[in-house]
Amino acid sequence: MTDSLTLSVSSPDEAREPFLRLVARAELVDGQHPFNDQAQIDAGKGARSLLLAERGGTVVGAAIVGQGELEFVIDPEWREEGLGRQLLDIVLRNNAQGPLLAWAHGDHPASRRLAASHRFDAVRTLLQLRRELSATSPAPRTEIPAGFEVVPYRGGRDADDWVELNARVFAGHAEQGSITADDLRFRHSESWFDPDDFLLLRDGDGRLVGYNWLKVEPGDSVGEIYVVGVEEGHAGQGLGRHLMNAGLNRLVERGCTQAALYVDADNTRAVALYRSLGFTDHTIDVQYAQRTARRTVR
Repeated sequence: MTDSLTLSVSSPDEAREPFLRLVARAELVDGQHPFNDQAQIDAGKGARSLLLAERGGTVVGAAIVGQGELEFVIDPEWREEGLGRQLLDIVLRNNAQGPLLAWAHGDHPASRRLAASHRFDAVRTLLQLRRELSATSPAPRTEIPAGFEVVPYRGGRDADDWVELNARVFAGHAEQGSITADDLRFRHSESWFDPDDFLLLRDGDGRLVGYNWLKVEPGDSVGEIYVVGVEEGHAGQGLGRHLMNAGLNRLVERGCTQAALYVDADNTRAVALYRSLGFTDHTIDVQYAQRTARRTVR
């Protein structure tokens, strides 16, 4: 087939069915989702553009562009035909935002070749770690320091407190630290959201000082430690380990047989904690930064 690739901006409602079919096929083959949650939320709110790539009237790929970032995927059935290169060429040719950041979910050789040929450099490595779960050998129920308690999320004050604490815990993290109250409310409507999977740690004065938010997709046996954090002033008290073990036991209660989480490779303290809890390497995501155009020396 010689039809050229075309990209068109689509509304989330119009593109929902072909987009979800494409994502499901890619996830089945690649073993991981081709787009991160925040990119999809922003596309749903209109803060980023959802692009469908078609060839001869068939949807063969998709991209989400905006907020200075790019993510895209080609249908596994249509790979090895240069469509990823064509899609990237079109996006970059029409980009007016300045240099982009691009995520490659899975450190695939094809992604590395595309990055090198289009002047993108690897700037961040995100590890996905996993560990087995078993109802017969649950995580140890560590003793929580006196004056603290773990309670489930119930919205209202919990939402306000969490957004504020999350922003402080992840102040240096462009994506996680920028989550707003609207973003949190958007997640309330997700099929996987369960307030009892959102564990909050409060001190004796009722202040929120930590949390472990879990994500269990309907019908999935892999439960994710979606985001976990402890206020810096309470580091070193074993609270992070307690929250992690509480989360792992909750995943066992939910019937999960594996736990997964994402962590930056250079976050050595967190990586050490997770490995001590039995997590091992599963996949690697790489973020690339587009180099600025070369300046002509006169």
